[in-house]
Amino acid sequence: MAGGKQTPRQRMMGILYLVLLGLIALDVPDSLLDAFKNISDSLTASKSNVETGINNTFSSFEKTKLKEQPDRAKPIYERAEKAKKLADDLNTYVESLKKMLSDETGGIDEATNDYKGRENLDVSVDLMVNRKRNAYELSKRINETREELLALLNAKDRATVKLPLVTLPPPHRTGFQDKSWEQANFGEGMPMGAAMTGLTKIQSDIKNAENEVVKKILGEVDVAVVNLDQFSAVAVAPTSYVLVGQPYTAEVFLTASDSKSSPTITVDGSKVPTEAGRGKYTGSTGSEGVHTWIGTISVKQNDGSMKTYTTAPQTYTVARPSAVVSPDKMNVLYIGVPNPVSVSAPGIAKKDLKVGISSGSISPSGNGYTVTVSSPGTTTINVSGEVSKGKVMALGSTLFRVKRIPDPKAQFAGKSGGTTSAANIKAQDAVFAKLENFEFDAKFNVTRFTLLVIKPRQDPLVFSGSSNQLTSAMHTAMSSVTPGSTVVFKDIIAVGPDGTQRGLENIVLFAN
Repeated sequence: MAGGKQTPRQRMMGILYLVLLGLIALDVPDSLLDAFKNISDSLTASKSNVETGINNTFSSFEKTKLKEQPDRAKPIYERAEKAKKLADDLNTYVESLKKMLSDETGGIDEATNDYKGRENLDVSVDLMVNRKRNAYELSKRINETREELLALLNAKDRATVKLPLVTLPPPHRTGFQDKSWEQANFGEGMPMGAAMTGLTKIQSDIKNAENEVVKKILGEVDVAVVNLDQFSAVAVAPTSYVLVGQPYTAEVFLTASDSKSSPTITVDGSKVPTEAGRGKYTGSTGSEGVHTWIGTISVKQNDGSMKTYTTAPQTYTVARPSAVVSPDKMNVLYIGVPNPVSVSAPGIAKKDLKVGISSGSISPSGNGYTVTVSSPGTTTINVSGEVSKGKVMALGSTLFRVKRIPDPKAQFAGKSGGTTSAANIKAQDAVFAKLENFEFDAKFNVTRFTLLVIKPRQDPLVFSGSSNQLTSAMHTAMSSVTPGSTVVFKDIIAVGPDGTQRGLENIVLFAN
């Protein structure tokens, strides 16, 4: 059933399959049918791996050759797609035969994950050889597909490649009647499970043949084709912005150049070193400003003459080193909260920057840095960077003011003072400290306060609390608040993220 190049594992599977076919004539025990199922499962896994490899080959070709050389690669790609379609069509036909045999014998047994009629000795010979003769149609399609796949290859590959898609009859054995390929694989005495394994092997052979042909076809794009008349001069520099003292490098080369070519490459009249057909130019960076250069490439033609190609003008900018440090939220740093800042230095990658601070700490965070400070005053963020291999240069520093977080406003019933309804006052049970119009998420907790409840023509009721919550005595007093009463919160103390105690302004509420 197969020929051509096969892996040792594929050859072993083929031998086991032939041995099992020979044992069929003796008996069809469950162990034998289990062996067929194991071989079928292994072939299915192998087919899936080959399919994955084919898909990866197409994907790689589409992302590289088809984009880089569309005019040359597209016809090759279209031939490979034809090979894939031929294989897919034959694979689909084989799959339809497997479904026909399965449906005829009751489908799949969910308990064993095998065919219910795997031991059936009549269905294969009936549907494939005697009555419906599907095996003969299968043999015809296999041979036609093989020939069509070979026709897609160039003459050299067609003469050497051997595809594992053949329908040769078994060799003659003395004392035994000769059989055709159809009879040997699907004829009398062949259990349905063995026939299914044979069909799975054909599908595996189809994928191996497709893989062989597709790789041969797509590989044609890598065959060297050099036409100097189609060359263009190209200059590529990794960056056009460099710092004083930092080297500027650029590659000057021919597109589609090969490693054996030895062009003469010059920049502004000076020859530059070349290797494998490419030249490397190192420009001056000793002074600031915009620098422009033009490269020329001279290539010897087949007739011995020289042809020169010129690049478009290339520019690069040389600048003094500098660093920019900016706060992400405000122009000061606050004690007790993480302060995000951004640090950048044109022409230097973030990984090559070294950032420090005179007082406090600074650490990388996401795309920027986080600064933590602990005492009011000022602090300086210093930036240095590696401008060339092993050479570190100071890039700049920025002075920041360091402040405490502003005092929050004390609130009760959503207000810091003024008039509100008696019902609103009665419904609340805690005093809060809120920081308004501040960029950071800084939370303050009220730790103690004094409450005065002043009702008309009565002495004030005075209470003290050691948290932000009203005590039970306070709740009792507040429940008696009526329109015309005054509620005062004073001696309010709150603690913020910096750990300091803050005395807050009184809250005076008039009930209405």
